Amino acid sequence: MSRVVKKRRKKMRKHKHKKLLKRTRTQRKRK
Repeated sequence: MSRVVKKRRKKMRKHKHKKLLKRTRTQRKRK
């Protein structure tokens, strides 16, 4: 079970990072 949890955490981190990248891109375009 611990292995599955670690895999899920890694996936969540990747998704969060993608969202951050999208936010920075939109901010640069607005400027």
